Amino acid sequence: MKIKICGLKYEENLNAIKAFKPDFVGFVFYEKSKRFVGFDNEVLAFYSNEINKVGVFVNQSIEIVEHIANKYSFKYLQLHGDETPNYCEELKNKGFAIIKAFGIDDDFDFSILDQYDLKVDYFLFDTKTKDYGGSGKVFDWNILDKYHLTTPFFLSGGIGVENIDDILKISHPLLFAIDVNSKFEIEPGLKDLDKSRQVINKLKSKEFN
Repeated sequence: MKIKICGLKYEENLNAIKAFKPDFVGFVFYEKSKRFVGFDNEVLAFYSNEINKVGVFVNQSIEIVEHIANKYSFKYLQLHGDETPNYCEELKNKGFAIIKAFGIDDDFDFSILDQYDLKVDYFLFDTKTKDYGGSGKVFDWNILDKYHLTTPFFLSGGIGVENIDDILKISHPLLFAIDVNSKFEIEPGLKDLDKSRQVINKLKSKEFN
């Protein structure tokens, strides 16, 4: 089970999280987000590449995404807005691994994912809200049974210590990673170290075959 800690902002907190060895760490480059890390951040420039760094973008131009990704050596790009299949494909063809996020509710039509098939490397399923992620709300995970493609996915949305045992019961073969954010925060961008360590250790003890 892979795990991604998203929405990190502060150097000391980031270095402490690194010691727990998550598989991915995410940095938000959406200016309206409380977790916006800034376009000029010296910490990111020197942060270890031993952990996969993910740049999170919302409806940003390809030119800016590519510039930021190259500046901070991001291999993984999480596109959390209304990016089109062609947009995703263009960045994928530039050598980036693409994680395309979708907001999920009870009425979500999984057939809209068909046009993204082979144009992204992963999907990320988050709870649908009026904003772009970080809501702390959970969607009904049973709806994942309707997912019909072969692209692996990250699961996000309201995942916390209180429901981590339920996560471990999910046996979907394409569940690749868990993405945690707001439920593990002291404040936006500042993660609770005890909770983070607890969830990383617990999820890493679970293997999906």
